Amino acid sequence: MDIALLIKAAIMGVVEGLTEFLPISSTGHLILTGALLGFDDDRAKVFDIAIQTGAILAVIIVYWHRIRDTLVGLGSSARAQRFAANVAIGFLPAGVIGLTVYKVIKNYLFNPGVVAGAFIVGGLIILWVEKVAKPVVRIHDIDRMSGLDALKVGLVQCLGMIPGTSRSGATIIGGMLLGLSRKVAAEFSFFLAIPTLMGAGAYSLYKERALLSVADLPLFAVGFVVSFISAWLCIRWLLRFIATHNFNGFAYYRIAFGVVVLATAWSGTVHWSA
Repeated sequence: MDIALLIKAAIMGVVEGLTEFLPISSTGHLILTGALLGFDDDRAKVFDIAIQTGAILAVIIVYWHRIRDTLVGLGSSARAQRFAANVAIGFLPAGVIGLTVYKVIKNYLFNPGVVAGAFIVGGLIILWVEKVAKPVVRIHDIDRMSGLDALKVGLVQCLGMIPGTSRSGATIIGGMLLGLSRKVAAEFSFFLAIPTLMGAGAYSLYKERALLSVADLPLFAVGFVVSFISAWLCIRWLLRFIATHNFNGFAYYRIAFGVVVLATAWSGTVHWSA
């Protein structure tokens, strides 16, 4: 395996791990990074899907005790049953809508105008929520969420299907607007990522299975491991960050990145096709 290619895989793994759970959209970052590295062929598209698994594993490790206790307590604990039901309810809209609009997104929304617009509008929404709306917090504990709360967050999560929007951004900011504390919104976003990203990844890999090759296993392994490590560090950092900070910095970054997306598309640096 080409060492230079493995280094590119590691860089892409870092980008995936650092952007998957921050409200800044991993999609746009992976496309731009892949284009700059010359790693943007059909194999790279499958690679981008596969390395999400590393990021998902990071969530499972960080919250392993809660996940284990939930699984063990499903038959006897009302707390575990309610939590599992909320995650399932939150995932349901994305599962149903995702299967319905998959082709539409791939064919019509994967262009620089949509991606840049989603970045910029998302940034403006974050600023509005933080500076103007300042929603009243009514839920300070994730176990206080109702099924209706979970469903509403799940519906908001569907906005993350628009390229450049950010699944984590939609669920965290949407959760805050619905009355969740910053910490609860972030944690529920992490838990929703497990079934959502696993489902989306499995479906996408199935659709692109013809591009899979045993020869690419070292490439995927490097991307997976690096994505896991960087995502683990990112999640732990974000949980500390939100204890004392707002999301204004991410909003300004999104707006600036949206401008970068337009500039790279206009200059021909990045080929924005599905």
